[in-house]
Amino acid sequence: MNAHEVVERHRSLGRPFDAGPIRSFVREEGSGEPVVCLHGVPVSCFLYRRMLPELASRGLRGVAFDLPGLGLADRGPALDYTWTGLGRFAVAAVDALELDRFHLVVHDIGGPVGFELAAAAPARVRSLTVLNTIADPDGFKRPWMMEPFAVRGVRFAWLRTMTRPSWRLLYHFAGVRRHRAVPAAEIDAHLLLLKRVDGGRSFLRVMRGFERTAEKRELYARALTGPYPVQVVWGEHDPALPLSDQGERARRMAGLDEIHTVPGKHFIPEDQAPAIAERVAELARWS
Repeated sequence: MNAHEVVERHRSLGRPFDAGPIRSFVREEGSGEPVVCLHGVPVSCFLYRRMLPELASRGLRGVAFDLPGLGLADRGPALDYTWTGLGRFAVAAVDALELDRFHLVVHDIGGPVGFELAAAAPARVRSLTVLNTIADPDGFKRPWMMEPFAVRGVRFAWLRTMTRPSWRLLYHFAGVRRHRAVPAAEIDAHLLLLKRVDGGRSFLRVMRGFERTAEKRELYARALTGPYPVQVVWGEHDPALPLSDQGERARRMAGLDEIHTVPGKHFIPEDQAPAIAERVAELARWS
């Protein structure tokens, strides 16, 4: 299959849904207790296509939906792309999907978005699994490959350089450890989903919506300490959010003794889905 066919198959395996005024897209697989998987940038719920069947095979129901401005969700200048706004959308999404209580998996800026959700509805969260994310926004600096997307006068030019060859190079450099772990058509599908409809302008708005404040750090620290069990699972070779920096910050903020590492880079749901799903299922068994 080529990238366009991959995207259409992805679309056929999910469905649109409305969360308030925003139309988004969700993929679900399995039965049992739901596991909400929140993606970050510059990807979409397509990132979890390998995780969902792994969760299903372990007796869980995997649920992954697109955040506004990304994937197959609504996009446009009128939407709120701050972490606060995306968190409000996540609350509306779990309501629209009728998810009363759920396990939560977060990755990249899906971390801050998920922490907003958990802080707003802690009694609904059964467990929290943190994957290569931004736990401490007050101490966060964008990695070099992502910083240009947020710089005025540079961001559109940097986005235009993201053609298929350069996108694949970036994805292999930062995202997956083994070059053959993800077919080229699936890597290209991420780019098609990023630039769909508006050329990626809404993604750039998401990149400008980071709230790197002490107040958010305090809020996310509360989300990382329960009242539900929490674990941190990290790709040990991540050049974007290094284990020694944001990984350790997440561990300390959650009050944990250890980080569960996997031999991956940043996009560990791509090439470490079975290992992550097993960790989620193990935590779910005693939560």
